[in-house]
Amino acid sequence: MDEIVRFTYRLRPGATARGALLAEWGRCRWLWNEAVHQQKTGRRPTFRTLSKLLTEARARLSWLREGSQVAQQQTLRTYALALQHSYKITRRGRPAFKPRSKTLPSLEYTLRGFTIRDRRLRLAGGITIPVVWSRELPSDPTSVRVYQDSLGHWYASFVVRRDTAPTPAPAAETAIGVDWGVTVTATTTDPAYDLPHLGHRRRCAAELARMQRRMSRRRRPRGNPPSKGYLRARRQAAKLHRKAARQNTHDARQWAKRVVADHAVIAVEDFRPRFLARSTMARKVADVAVGAAKRELIDLGVRAGRKVVLVAPAYTTMTCSQCGTRAKERLGLGIRTFRCGDCGYTACRDRNAARTILATVERDRAGADDVRHVITSLRAGGGVRSEPEIPRLPTVGKR
Repeated sequence: MDEIVRFTYRLRPGATARGALLAEWGRCRWLWNEAVHQQKTGRRPTFRTLSKLLTEARARLSWLREGSQVAQQQTLRTYALALQHSYKITRRGRPAFKPRSKTLPSLEYTLRGFTIRDRRLRLAGGITIPVVWSRELPSDPTSVRVYQDSLGHWYASFVVRRDTAPTPAPAAETAIGVDWGVTVTATTTDPAYDLPHLGHRRRCAAELARMQRRMSRRRRPRGNPPSKGYLRARRQAAKLHRKAARQNTHDARQWAKRVVADHAVIAVEDFRPRFLARSTMARKVADVAVGAAKRELIDLGVRAGRKVVLVAPAYTTMTCSQCGTRAKERLGLGIRTFRCGDCGYTACRDRNAARTILATVERDRAGADDVRHVITSLRAGGGVRSEPEIPRLPTVGKR
C-alpha cells in the first residue's frame, strides 16, 4: 500500500523565469481577489461558477490569456475548497483579500501543467526552472506547488506516492514514554534520551532585536512603497528566524532518530502547544519548538515500523506512575517535584508524567501497530480506549 507525501526541492530560477512566475502569480492573485469580491456581494461562489467566470474573463482580457489556465483554475479550486471548509468549521475565517505587498507567491499545477525534462521543471507558459535534486523522487509526481518564502527563495513541492513498507530498523524490545515541556523540550522515562532546550532563538535574540529596530526606523508611512533599506533589514530578520527554525528541526530529527532506533514502543504525549502561542509564553514556546520535535518523532517512528501511541495529556501530571493514584489538587507550574500522598513516591514532575504516559500505553498493549490515540478515562483508576489517528499528508523536509 502506498501513501501520499510531499517532496520539496530548491529552485534556481533566472531573471526571466522569476519575472514570469511573478507575473503568473499576479494573474492568480487577481482572480482570487475577484472571487473574494463575489463572496462579499452576498453570493457563495462554487468552483463551477468560478470556472465559468474564468472562461468569460479569459475571453475578454488578453493579459489574462497570456497566463496558464491550469494555475488559474487551481487558484479558484483552492479558494472554493477554503470557502467550503469555512462554512463547515466556524472557527476558520472566510478567504480574505490578498494584497501584493503582504502575500507571498504560490502557484499550483496539475499533471497537464508541468513536466520534468532534462532534470528541469517546465511549467505551462514556457517557464523552465533548474531544480536542485537533493534526492530522487520515489514515483512520478501528480502535482506541484511552486512558492516563494520570506527570504525570496523559490521551492517546488511535488506530491508523489511512496511505499508504506517500513524501512529496516534495528531490533528493539524496550519502550519509552515522552513528556513535552518548556524548560526541557522532551523528558523521557530514560534520562539518557532527554531532549534539552537548546535555545537557538534566544541566542540570536539580540541581533534580531537590532534588525527589528532598524526596520522600525526605516518604515515609511502607510501608502508609500518600502525603501531598500527596510527590505534589507526585513530580509535579515527573516534569515535569523529561518536559521533558528532549521536548527530546531535538525536537533529534533537527530534526537528522534536515536529514540526510534533503540525503542520498539514509543508513548508520546499528544500535547498541542497552539494555545500557548496566544499566551505570555509565546516566545518561549516558539524557542522550544515542541511541534517540530513531535512531528519528527511520529514520522520517523511510523517509517521505521515502531509502535507509536499518542496519549492525551489530561491528568498525566497529577497521576502517580507507581501506584496510579491521582492527586486531588492540580500542581502549579512552580512545583517541579511530584510527591504521592499514598505510596510516598517522589520524582521529577515531568519524569513522573513520562512514566505515567508509558504505563497508560502498557495497560492497553493490544491495538493497531501504527499511530493511534489513547484517551485516559476521567475516573481515577479507569481503563483506556483507543481511537484511530486522523490521516495527514506528511511533508518531506527541504534539502
